[in-house]
Amino acid sequence: MQALKISELAKTFPLAKPLFGKAPPGVRAVRPMSFAVEKGETLGIVGESGCGKSTLARMLVGLLEPTKGQIEIAGKALDTADPAAFGRLIQYVFQDPISSLNPRKTIRQIMEVPLKRLHGLDKPARDKRTREIFASVNLREEFLDRYPHEFSGGQAQRIGIARALAASPEIMVLDEPVSALDVSVQAQVLNLLAELKAQFNLTYLFISHDLAVVEAVSDRVVVLYFGSVVEIGRAEDIFKSPKHPYTKLLAESAPVVGRALTAPEQKDSELPDPLNPPPGCAFAGRCVHATELCRTEEPRLRPMGEDQLAACHHPLEG
Repeated sequence: MQALKISELAKTFPLAKPLFGKAPPGVRAVRPMSFAVEKGETLGIVGESGCGKSTLARMLVGLLEPTKGQIEIAGKALDTADPAAFGRLIQYVFQDPISSLNPRKTIRQIMEVPLKRLHGLDKPARDKRTREIFASVNLREEFLDRYPHEFSGGQAQRIGIARALAASPEIMVLDEPVSALDVSVQAQVLNLLAELKAQFNLTYLFISHDLAVVEAVSDRVVVLYFGSVVEIGRAEDIFKSPKHPYTKLLAESAPVVGRALTAPEQKDSELPDPLNPPPGCAFAGRCVHATELCRTEEPRLRPMGEDQLAACHHPLEG
């Protein structure tokens, strides 16, 4: 059963109109993309900064309105007409745990907002539910009357996860949930997320630039480049046998303990200009395998073996 399905979802940010002449076409942060997430699955989303990961995440939870396309959760199409409908189905865990919490409110007040606004619970029911959620994320009840600045990064991220759980969502979008934490704390939070997924039957969209973390926690992985999906497949296949040269570049760029850090093979290290996108494949300027076809015709996602798709005119061999 599909928990989430997006169809031709895209986002273009308009630019200011100049005093004379026509308005520029805008920046296409997310180009039309389509994929589905199965119920109970963890879908990893990876790519460089500026590839559209966070823009995609914000559209999925209703913080940004798509320019075009459709979002379906459990077979039902959603729009921004009823924000509460989004909140009861899908929630967001932010990258920076401290700044995502209101510094003027206690943790109890922060936790009560989704319980009151989305589920209409009275005070006794809110208190009971808050205690249950705090126990599930291994936080003490006495923390509820403190303020966000009194917590460490790991504790603040647990509070952010607890706030998302308060809405009783089916899907959680985790935007770099451990990148701001110490390595030892990262492992604790990742183990907690695995436990919560099993306990509450959740579906995760896990956004990260840490490929080792994505490979460890994900069932499947979506690779984004310049606002487009360039490869989709099972986590073990994506990094062991990539079909798109960009996926291979990402895997080779990740540091590994005991291996010398060397620059991967590429023609250029710069992303294309978003105000003047190139024709054809956006990765052609950096790809050592690019031909004239790549520079003139945009590749489409197509099957590359079992359960793997890639948008490449000259896919890599296994």
